[in-house]
Amino acid sequence: MFTREWLESQQIWVYGIALLLGGMIGLLHEDFGSSLDWTISPLIAILMYGMFAQIPFLKLREAVANFKFIAALLIGNFLIIPIIFWLLTMLLPQSPPVLLGICLVLLTPCIDYVIVFTQLGKGNAQLMLAATPILFVVQMLLLPLYLWLFIGKEMVGIVQIAPFLEAFLLLIIVPLLIAIMTQLSAHKNRLGEKVLALTAWLPVPFMAFVLMVVVASQIGKVYNDFEVIVRVIPIYVAYLIITPITARSLAVIFQLEQGAGRALIFSMSTRNSLVVLPLALALPASWATLAAAVIVTQTIMELIGELIYIKIVPKWLLKDKVQGIKR
Repeated sequence: MFTREWLESQQIWVYGIALLLGGMIGLLHEDFGSSLDWTISPLIAILMYGMFAQIPFLKLREAVANFKFIAALLIGNFLIIPIIFWLLTMLLPQSPPVLLGICLVLLTPCIDYVIVFTQLGKGNAQLMLAATPILFVVQMLLLPLYLWLFIGKEMVGIVQIAPFLEAFLLLIIVPLLIAIMTQLSAHKNRLGEKVLALTAWLPVPFMAFVLMVVVASQIGKVYNDFEVIVRVIPIYVAYLIITPITARSLAVIFQLEQGAGRALIFSMSTRNSLVVLPLALALPASWATLAAAVIVTQTIMELIGELIYIKIVPKWLLKDKVQGIKR
């Protein structure tokens, strides 16, 4: 029987098929695939609404008060990750436009679908949700500093912050408010209860839609700049391997409970690619094309990596009763 539980148990296959379909659409019908890019943000917004609706918001106060998690999150994302970025780009040097794209995407922690992947990976999604405003504000403050440190002071004034604000409003605040209204309605009438129950079906299919349209709309850019892309792939592969292991070690050091430790792993491993892409596209033309292609490549590789993470994080990397992690 086709049930929500069955759909969730088959989510890896669903997402894999979505990635393949997106690749086929983008490569065989590039113009049509590119025309789908406007659907990415609305689909993410619906995905976030479906996920937010399942979170008991009355417990968020407890999540915000988890100072150990917030401290580990800030140290991991804004101190350790920049060091990893610096080491990788020193070992594998890149041209300035390519380096800018890598800098934009790897130094900005995700503020949207990381919550979904944290939930799918059996991490504490409430903690991730509570930490989202903090991550958003800190990355906005530190991004100019990172650009100055790693690229040069001339880049500080070029990158605009407006897309961050727009994404935070449309992809986080609006879905969050609608989800809260849905939960309040569910306490008052049966129609609200039915709507809330239906929202539980949204995360898996809409995650599949997001994966499909991201790949379909962006894979053409990757293909057209493949000679450049080949040189950045090793950086992304190394990043996908190094960061979960580093995050797990940080979780042990801070003695985070299991769900918080998994949330930390997903946060440090998941980047703000869909939000920083407009930043790259707003750059001067000579920089925009390469920077955007580099960011899109990271997006595609990260999505594949996340599908692996949601299996290996709870089963292997940070499973039940791991020594040094409090349950």
